[in-house]
Amino acid sequence: MTKRLPDLEAWAIFATVAKHGSFSRAAREMGMSDPTVSKAIARLEARLGLTLIARTSRRVALTDAGRAALARASRILSEGEAVEDEAGEQSTVPRGRVRISAPLSFGIAYLGAVLPAFLQAYPEITVDFALSDRKVDLVSEGFDLALRIASLNDSSLLSRRLCTVRLLLVASPDYLDRHGMPTHPAELSRYCALAYTGGASRAWRLTHPTFGEEAIEPPVRVWTDNADLLNPALVAGQGLAIQPEFLVWRELRDGKLKVAMPEWSVTPLGLHLVMPPSPLRPLRVQALIDYLARELANAPWDGA
Repeated sequence: MTKRLPDLEAWAIFATVAKHGSFSRAAREMGMSDPTVSKAIARLEARLGLTLIARTSRRVALTDAGRAALARASRILSEGEAVEDEAGEQSTVPRGRVRISAPLSFGIAYLGAVLPAFLQAYPEITVDFALSDRKVDLVSEGFDLALRIASLNDSSLLSRRLCTVRLLLVASPDYLDRHGMPTHPAELSRYCALAYTGGASRAWRLTHPTFGEEAIEPPVRVWTDNADLLNPALVAGQGLAIQPEFLVWRELRDGKLKVAMPEWSVTPLGLHLVMPPSPLRPLRVQALIDYLARELANAPWDGA
């Protein structure tokens, strides 16, 4: 019995429809007609005897079978593009769209600054930035790569650590003069906290080289999912906050903020490039990865 070859084109079309959540948008990206895209999905579903995409008059959504198949289908699409890039004209001329997710504050402060030189060097690459502190699913949401500031857990994703991001307990000199400089984390219960909600835990964990780790949940006056919002309140003397160094280095340099309890430290995070699991990537994606790795390998706020 002759084994049928896999319908690689239909799988690539499926991955593109899933990325866009739309048959028509996928058709436009691939230069196909809507009926051609629909027929490819129908052909694939008939071959499998499964429904991959549930269709309504307004939207499409992946079924359980579709979600289970998406990661490998996305790899088929990505690796097919990479093979063609290496074998064809794009092996010397990167072109096309790269979709990247990055934290909002970091993206505005640092990606905008390095973007012009990349656009100048690669005039045929289009970059689509999605700036948010939300942790996106690279495969199901169709991202080529992401920048993440985190302690990464083991996963199927590939990652590349670029630099260290220090987290600093800071307050204004005026606030510390009025309330006193704390000497131990337990004392933070009598201070006002301004807190970022993006972490896994709401407890502040600080470590001393002699006394080990202490965890405290100080009373919080302001919660926010974007740490930029806290800086004006910090400078105005409204409390303490644990902020990434890249958001407060200017205020520290200018004396508007001060590190509190400098002998106690917060475990630093890493700035990582995170990529889908396939080692094969289109040349346009690899070009942006290599560029960002060079530009961000040394913390860009150091010595700024």
